[in-house]
Amino acid sequence: MFQDITIDEWASLRQAKEMTTIDVRSPGEFEESTIPDSVNVPFFNNEERAEIGTLYKQVGVQAAKERGLEVISAKLPSLIREIGAIPGKKSVFCWRGGMRSRTTATLLSLMDIHVYRLTGGYRAYRNWVLDNLATMTIEPPAFVLNGLTGSGKTKVLNALASRGHAVLDLEGMAGHRGSIFGEIGRKANNQKMFDALLFEQLLRYRQAPSLLFEAEGKRIGRIVQPEVLIRKREEAKEIWLELPLEVRVSNLLEDYRPWAHKEQIMSAFRVIKSQIHTPIAAEIETCLRNEKYERAAELLLLYYYDPRYQHSSGQHATGRETVLHASSVEDATRQVEELLKSGS
Repeated sequence: MFQDITIDEWASLRQAKEMTTIDVRSPGEFEESTIPDSVNVPFFNNEERAEIGTLYKQVGVQAAKERGLEVISAKLPSLIREIGAIPGKKSVFCWRGGMRSRTTATLLSLMDIHVYRLTGGYRAYRNWVLDNLATMTIEPPAFVLNGLTGSGKTKVLNALASRGHAVLDLEGMAGHRGSIFGEIGRKANNQKMFDALLFEQLLRYRQAPSLLFEAEGKRIGRIVQPEVLIRKREEAKEIWLELPLEVRVSNLLEDYRPWAHKEQIMSAFRVIKSQIHTPIAAEIETCLRNEKYERAAELLLLYYYDPRYQHSSGQHATGRETVLHASSVEDATRQVEELLKSGS
């Protein structure tokens, strides 16, 4: 028989790397938000879930159960094989720890495949994340990476993460770069997924010698940073990157690839067009239409992003910033790493 486990028991097993977590909700639910690193083996696909949900609302519980039984009967062998092939300890969950996870766990146990079932399902996990974020403290000393748009801050963060440093890529977790162009070429996460990814990283880095993340506003696209991170930024040491304008332009073109997202770039520009001096805005629009992206990026930096960024950062300046003058992203990465190692 399967075994129900609480969220705390599940977390302990998972922390010891002894547990594979299986999300049996539909692909659509999984895509919207899930437990990080879980595997999706859906009990119903999106269309089946919608059909059964409609029956539940319009006809009744029994009709929904009968239709659900018809649907799952045809796919039982493949469902059992797929979950059974996953090595090691396994736990399953659905939205509230209800019918889908209970049925899955029961059927697997009949085939001598032992699984745990997460009591309360994804909803219990979500509440657990929120409760922990509301009460936890971030112990490692923090460094905040700042600099004008195009300074390659995310590239520096990713390079340092690949070298084993404790890094929070907040824009990566949000799926948004934090600007009007920020969602272009990315899949934005919702608040649930952002919170889960952030909490998992904070757990991972509890004993790290230091923690590095980018200076962001309270909001990143539609995402709101939790107060624990806002408080940590206030006490963090700030690192300001200075890179040449031409390097910043090159970074933007490499990151946004405007030639691959022409309509989205133009639509985003029109949102901010009225905030730029009219002759400059006209030149930027002409450059975008004629695919002169390098010049458009340069003008956007000089006449829109730099003034706004300098004003915003000036409001939060402490006078304790360490300014790093770098010739490239690679040079900036080297200097930031040296600073982290020195702890200054």
